[in-house]
Amino acid sequence: MSQENMESDGELDQRESVGEVVDGNPMEPRLMQLCATVVLANDFPFHHFELEALKNLYEFLNPNIVMPSANVVEAYVSELYMKEKLKLKQELATVHSRIALSFDLWESATTDTYICLTAHFVDANWKLNSKVLNFHLVYPPTGGEMCERMVGMLKDWGIEKNIFSLTLDDSFENNVLQEQLKNELGLQNVLLCDGEFFHVHCFARVLKLIVEEGLKLISGAVYKIRESILFVRHSKSRWQKFKECVEKVGGVDSSVRLHLNTSMRVNSIYLMLESALKYRRVFENLHLYDDDYNYELRPLTEEWKRVEKMCAFLLPFSETANMINGTTHPTSNLYFLQVWKFQCVLVDSLRDEDEDIKRMAKRMMSEFEKYWDEYSVVLAMGAVLDPRMKISTLAYCYSKLDASTCERKLQLVKSKLYMLFEKYSGKNASSGLQKTTQDQSCMPLQKKLKSSSHGLFDELKMHRQQLFTETGKSQLDVYLDESDLGFCCYEDMDVLQWWKSNNSRFPDLSILACDLLSVPYTTVAFDFEFCMGSRVFNKYKDHMLPNNIETRMCTRSWLHNFVSNDGVDDDDDDFEELLNEIDTDENMEQASTSGGDD
Repeated sequence: MSQENMESDGELDQRESVGEVVDGNPMEPRLMQLCATVVLANDFPFHHFELEALKNLYEFLNPNIVMPSANVVEAYVSELYMKEKLKLKQELATVHSRIALSFDLWESATTDTYICLTAHFVDANWKLNSKVLNFHLVYPPTGGEMCERMVGMLKDWGIEKNIFSLTLDDSFENNVLQEQLKNELGLQNVLLCDGEFFHVHCFARVLKLIVEEGLKLISGAVYKIRESILFVRHSKSRWQKFKECVEKVGGVDSSVRLHLNTSMRVNSIYLMLESALKYRRVFENLHLYDDDYNYELRPLTEEWKRVEKMCAFLLPFSETANMINGTTHPTSNLYFLQVWKFQCVLVDSLRDEDEDIKRMAKRMMSEFEKYWDEYSVVLAMGAVLDPRMKISTLAYCYSKLDASTCERKLQLVKSKLYMLFEKYSGKNASSGLQKTTQDQSCMPLQKKLKSSSHGLFDELKMHRQQLFTETGKSQLDVYLDESDLGFCCYEDMDVLQWWKSNNSRFPDLSILACDLLSVPYTTVAFDFEFCMGSRVFNKYKDHMLPNNIETRMCTRSWLHNFVSNDGVDDDDDDFEELLNEIDTDENMEQASTSGGDD
């Protein structure tokens, strides 16, 4: 065990300070910075640069180089942590909207439990941010103890009076936590609508259960398909026979990559099954071209049919996973249609002719409805504040699922939205407009002329807003009365940037939009995608001091956003190299034959 793993608080005084002279050679500040960056970005241990093999490499490249020790790297990371924490604290103090929190638990191999508290907010540039605030040891991990720690954390960051919601997974202790925290913040009268929208249920658990149930039905077929792909990839000769079969079968798009899932993530499994389905007829006939492809590896006709159905079932889950992985911080409006798709798939599965699929869908519908009843209003309000969707899209979605309950659901969402908007509009929703008009009339002549040069449309816009004010319409009324933006022209629109550009028209409503669009629907870090339960540390973190763990995890989050180096198809590159080698060999053989004929 290294010295880093054995040190205590008292022993930290003996470590080298940042920039100290080691063995007569000054430590290069830039080198220390780069080493600390490498450690944080790749989640390496502090003693990474003390490894013997790396030392030998550095000495070979530059005999005079002095690499920083574990203690020096640790000291620099701690210094960086304090610097970045101060910057984040100052940023949070200037946030114009409220902050949505998510809460998650991590666990070490020694069963120590850590609170991971993350803040989600819209910054001054109207960009959604997700920042880990604390990664703190809690013992015992009871609801009361976690609540006490969280109150302290919020006060330390100075945001205890600016909280909108808390997203956390369902468990007894978490329910105790949110109830006590809600009461604690309620005593200070800082929650909106008496905390009605404070507690948000994590949807990742529901997604995980649905995916697991679906994969259980095709577990045998998934195994056979994976083994079949491995069989084809085993050697060049097998791949050549597979390629020959593709040509003989005909009608197969051979440009499609044959994916092999390298993890149990839903999008990885989906890609494998989808690509295998495109080569279904090839696999069904491969035994005619390769005697080694035996019956045990071949999926049955019934299994192929069920895989085809389950691919349609898994599609919205895969899309959501890709959306999460492909978007730094998704806004909540993106989730409404995805969750609606999940429900549509479940409803269709209830009518499937396959009894096993129907039973699976029935079990999962009960879990889904339990979640949907709790969270549908929050998701729906976020969708309404997407100018491409509004009420009309909700009406379509609700009516497609159940026309008889559509109107009741729409009225519920509208009433909740208006109730919440009242907390943002204050005593006079048009006060901002009136102030603008008054300020305009009091302007000196030179400023008036300069202001009028901005264009006639600005004046016309103000006139239109005044007309709405005179008729008693609120900003929410004006927004809902305007026509929806078309998806065909605004499919890739950044909703937050739209609210930024319309902030002058809807000053109060735009802040409400920021708060609702910031609410996360899952507690887990995005690169963990639907994984549930406690996350587990790398083994070297088990020997670190709790303060060091928090320093590393938070600083890495702030600087590198927990970027994962794990690819979905790690072995596809190797397989592509194999295919290129085969094509190269074939081309060389053809060229050689052609040359011989000449």
